[in-house]
Amino acid sequence: MKKVILLLTGFISMIGMSQEQTKFTPQISISGEGKILVAPDIAVIQLGVQNNGKDPKEVKQLNDVTIDKVIAYIKKFGIPVTDYQTTQLSLYKNYDYEKKKHSYQANQTISVTLKDISKYNAFMMDVMETGINVINGVGFKSSKLELFESEARKKAILNAKKKAEDYVSVLPGQKVGKAISISDNSQTSYPQPVFMAKGFMADSEATQPRETLAIGEIEIVSNVSVSFVLE
Repeated sequence: MKKVILLLTGFISMIGMSQEQTKFTPQISISGEGKILVAPDIAVIQLGVQNNGKDPKEVKQLNDVTIDKVIAYIKKFGIPVTDYQTTQLSLYKNYDYEKKKHSYQANQTISVTLKDISKYNAFMMDVMETGINVINGVGFKSSKLELFESEARKKAILNAKKKAEDYVSVLPGQKVGKAISISDNSQTSYPQPVFMAKGFMADSEATQPRETLAIGEIEIVSNVSVSFVLE
């Protein structure tokens, strides 16, 4: 009998502990957003060359000649070795079913990072003279991206707390307490401008330089979901 009583007492104690552990905590879950708009100060340019022909050695050699000129131009412009590299290299064999003949296409891309964005126009002005016939894109970055991302995260948390306080302000006897959970989903949007080559940037007779680059802004956004205890 004593054994049964002890078991029953232990079972009741366990139920009490379980109820205490699963006790509902009043809380509010809210989303917050922090946004920073930044003027980029770095340009990343993708320069490419493409040649087609019947002989694979010939098309590759044509590419090699152009790339050699491009690298020489980059060095002459004073860009450090660490700021340019080959990012794509390919040689394709194609078949024309109508003509029943094979042809080859050679491609190579070099990525160039300009850490002084003000030199963009000067760099692009004569690079086409090297034989480059493809511009795969121009991207913009900020040298202080981590700093701005940190600011956006802080703004997102403050925004979530402000929204929570707005909701709770109309509830008598309650206020926002400590945060008990935070989830983050941040993203950065880089503007992608359209490049206009030398022949399109200005007429041959033009004597005044034209503005050819619209860099826009980098939008750094931090989105968070926060749960606060209600006190």
